[in-house]
Amino acid sequence: MATLRPIIHRHFLNTVKRQSYNTQHELFKRTFATSGSSLVQRVGELVPQYRAEFKELKEKYSDKKLGEFNVGQVLGGMRGMIGLLYDTSLLDPQEGIRFRGYSIPEIQEKLPKAEGGNEPLPEALFWLLITGEIPTEEQTKSVTNELHQRSKLPQEVKKLINKFDPDLHAMSQLVAAVALLQKESRFAKAYHTGIKKTDYWQYTLEDSLDLIAKLPEIASLIYRNKYHNGEPAAKYNKQLDYGANFAAMLGWEGNNDFYDLLRLYLVIHSDHEGGNVSAHSTHLVGSALSDPYLSYAAGMCGLAGPLHGLANQEVLRWLFQFRDQHNLGEKGNWTKQQLEDACNATLASGRVIPGFGHAVLRKTDPRYTAQREFALKHLPNDPMFKLVSDLYEVVPGILQKQGKVSNPWPNVDAHSGVLLNYYGLREAEYYTVLFGVSRAIGVLAQLTIDRILGLPLERPKSVTSQWIRDKFKQ
Repeated sequence: MATLRPIIHRHFLNTVKRQSYNTQHELFKRTFATSGSSLVQRVGELVPQYRAEFKELKEKYSDKKLGEFNVGQVLGGMRGMIGLLYDTSLLDPQEGIRFRGYSIPEIQEKLPKAEGGNEPLPEALFWLLITGEIPTEEQTKSVTNELHQRSKLPQEVKKLINKFDPDLHAMSQLVAAVALLQKESRFAKAYHTGIKKTDYWQYTLEDSLDLIAKLPEIASLIYRNKYHNGEPAAKYNKQLDYGANFAAMLGWEGNNDFYDLLRLYLVIHSDHEGGNVSAHSTHLVGSALSDPYLSYAAGMCGLAGPLHGLANQEVLRWLFQFRDQHNLGEKGNWTKQQLEDACNATLASGRVIPGFGHAVLRKTDPRYTAQREFALKHLPNDPMFKLVSDLYEVVPGILQKQGKVSNPWPNVDAHSGVLLNYYGLREAEYYTVLFGVSRAIGVLAQLTIDRILGLPLERPKSVTSQWIRDKFKQ
């Protein structure tokens, strides 16, 4: 009897666990059956197709070689090594980023827009990234409404943000707020009670929608507390779309041009294939079955680095310093020769011109072009835009003459700060938080796909320096 008791006990616990899972999963299915969430329903319809295509991929191509890598790539940050499956976007050296096969101009043309707006809606992009389909106006509206329903921020998260020392970096505040919000994770709770692996995606999508819905209020509270003494701006408005709501809560209520700028910003910064630090960190932590809150928080810790998400604020600061150091004035009446001389002096001193060049791209970043077109329409006479525009004409030729760079063309960071600054959002340290809200759309869409496909724990092999020496000693 003594040996039988543990077996009976384990059987009892397993029975409770199964009942708990069945109860929770049935509740989950009933919730979505009545929620009217067309996005969740559409993803559910696509799951068998996704898994069948993934199975075919494994069966047909698992033994195919993708290429070779060398020690230099291992020592150089794994540049160019194909090691990730990432379906939501792909970076083409000539055409730039493509979201589910669509270029930036195609995204701007095809995705639904707000009434009276000219830029694509971020919630429409989220639909596209998960399903691979351009959503209809009705489907886009369903995502907007879904996010409205999930937007309420717990009081304890608001209290935490309100208690932050204004000197605490805005990205640290974002990560801390998301970490506290993690207690709301449906994935974590369901996993604890016991759920089937094939159902992971449903709870991942649940958490992703919840988190994306709450990020604008989190980010706007951080902004108002840190830079405006906690003075509130507009309250959350369920009559507005995602980007407009965010803009209004930041303090630009009723500014339709800024609404459009933020929609554009959130779309073009959302995803940039899977190898960048924020996307890869989210994917890596998620591969351990950490919930979307923890995975996204890890991605934001990477985004906060000066070699990643801080770049747009650094470019803006450099532009002001460059203008003042070379006495170019504030009215935009410099000559191209003055700019060329100043750029040559900058390079001769051993410094770089930030915002130009890219590790993969070999032409002007289409995200830069999209922002340039916005500026030409809305702020053509702004002196800082004129500086960016004139540098676009001068710098590539200078860099090409040097022959030291493979891509002399500007990237997205060369432009975004100037646009935000024009509309009065001048706190450059905060720009990375805007980037973080945008990046949630891409990395959480892919995290949901990771769980649909059942991608495994990521665990590459590492070696020591001595191992490399011994291997090639002969």
